[in-house]
Amino acid sequence: MGTPDFAVESLKILVENNYNVVGVITAPDKPAGRGQKMQQSAVKTYAEQAKLHTLQPTNLKSEEFVAELKDLNANLQIVVAFRMLPEVVWNMPKFGTFNLHASLLPQYRGAAPINWAIINGEKETGVTTFFLQHKIDTGDIIDQQKVTIEPNETAGELHDKLMNIGSKLVLKTVQAIENNTIKTRPQNENQVLKEAFKIFKPDCKIDWNLPLNVIHNKVRGLSPYPTAWTNLKHQDNDEVLSLKIFKTLPVLENHQLTVGTIVATKNSLKIAVNGGFIEIIELQLEGKKRMDVTALLNGFQINQYQLID
Repeated sequence: MGTPDFAVESLKILVENNYNVVGVITAPDKPAGRGQKMQQSAVKTYAEQAKLHTLQPTNLKSEEFVAELKDLNANLQIVVAFRMLPEVVWNMPKFGTFNLHASLLPQYRGAAPINWAIINGEKETGVTTFFLQHKIDTGDIIDQQKVTIEPNETAGELHDKLMNIGSKLVLKTVQAIENNTIKTRPQNENQVLKEAFKIFKPDCKIDWNLPLNVIHNKVRGLSPYPTAWTNLKHQDNDEVLSLKIFKTLPVLENHQLTVGTIVATKNSLKIAVNGGFIEIIELQLEGKKRMDVTALLNGFQINQYQLID
């Protein structure tokens, strides 16, 4: 059971290791893009290539779906980046239902664990397999694998790393269940827990008054999606443009400039902040494609603009 790219590797590794995948449950096709053409999930695309039986329920509690699921007669269900399941579904198979989560549970329960680990400046994260129970992301832990977060690593880069490591953990977990060597442990609730709640566009706006590393971590934690952003206003008229920022470097340097001052040359763009500068490496101006900063500066007079709230 899964939908995005992150779930494909786990399905693929099971197929390649000759497990009998009797069914794939994924999200219904939906319109996407400017043309609003119907688009299927990454999991469905792979499942069709592998000639796997696919179900796309809109209601996971419907009698029709539950009956179809029972008919598959699966003895184990695996969930990777899918929706919250009702008990009638996760409690169905003989060996239960386990989930792959992109954090070291119980830390970063929720929808955006990869983003928040980077935004919060963590030095390590990981992947966890655990059995589902009533409350989301709280079931007994089966296995975990730790991963180092590099200083300038983006959420997209960490996503791909965890996707591959996570697929291997899924295979290891299935093998342990198959061989009856599985050992579980409850999640440790006796600690301060950091949550990974869903991120919305207002959460992505950059506050240039924050410290240097906080801004840098936010940008890379939101890159490439949903993306940190700020607004530029033309100094001589009312034109306001939105600017998405994908990649930055923190520059520790003492200066007397006002926070938010734009410092631009022919091939570099820096924003003055507390403790130094945020050097912008990759960005996207409203109405333009994503590009490196040199390409933007070649055709855009950024010195005619200033940052605004």
